Amino acid sequence: MVLDDDVSCEQIRKRVRELDVLTEELLSEQREKSSLESSWSGNLGHWYWNVQTNTVVFDPLKIRALGYERSEVPDEIPYQFFTDLLHPQDYEPIMEQMRSHLRGDLPAYEVEYRIKAKDGSWKWFFDRGMIVRRTEEGAPLLLSGIVYDITAAKEREMELERQNHNLQIEAWTDPLTGIANRRAALRDLERVMELSALNKQPLYLCMFDIDHFKQVNDTQGHVYGDQVLKIIAGLLRDAVRGHDIAGRYGGEEFIAAFYGADEHQAQAIAERVRRQVQEYQFDRGVQVTISGGLQRYGYQSMTELISDADRKLYEAKAAGRNRIVS
Repeated sequence: MVLDDDVSCEQIRKRVRELDVLTEELLSEQREKSSLESSWSGNLGHWYWNVQTNTVVFDPLKIRALGYERSEVPDEIPYQFFTDLLHPQDYEPIMEQMRSHLRGDLPAYEVEYRIKAKDGSWKWFFDRGMIVRRTEEGAPLLLSGIVYDITAAKEREMELERQNHNLQIEAWTDPLTGIANRRAALRDLERVMELSALNKQPLYLCMFDIDHFKQVNDTQGHVYGDQVLKIIAGLLRDAVRGHDIAGRYGGEEFIAAFYGADEHQAQAIAERVRRQVQEYQFDRGVQVTISGGLQRYGYQSMTELISDADRKLYEAKAAGRNRIVS
């Protein structure tokens, strides 16, 4: 037997050892019918990783799913060929899963991850494997596993999550004005009331009501009135701080809550809302104003807190409107 000058005896022996290990496992799986195949769709076949030689043997379906032909990849493929294609956010969790299995902390390696296809898109794979051969010293020698393309299922899952997210937004958003509806505003108010009681931080609630809104509807029409509601909702949202609560309470009433604001700050925010409404140039020469009732939270119930703010609001109305009473 004549050897090629470029191929050493050691390289041949190394390759033979690799094939021996792989052949032994394949025969064992066939005899014991212990393959990891299942009826799941997207089955891309088995893979085998020789840890000592760092070579991977796999079904060609795996690389075809990524858009490659067998001729486009090296004859000997190292483990890093696939791990280098992992999504950056998935890389370290996947590596830690494999390290944990190799250390014996986990009985199997089982992960979902994104992997980059030839065209630059991301595929979703589900991978499961385990150590099936060890050296005489007990070190991992060969891992056997199976991989599935779950891209279609993941895309359906993400679309469903997107739809659910949109439904949640719709459920908590006032359809006319686009700000939080009454349900959402009261939910958030309950949350900050609990925070205020727990952290001993001040909390102020302000009830706003558009002055003479019925007259606006009667003289300008309900379509115009709806536009006024939208504009004032936007002014309210822009005037409050980023972490404040702002929502439509119902009809022409709005609600705002200022967590962590002292009396001076709360009055300043409420006054800013009132002033911006007064100064806004509505079309048709219509002038709109808003009144408000500002109440500090004193550990009363939500119903009592709203009622207290509402009484202040009607005091503002009785005192001539276009003012904040606290």
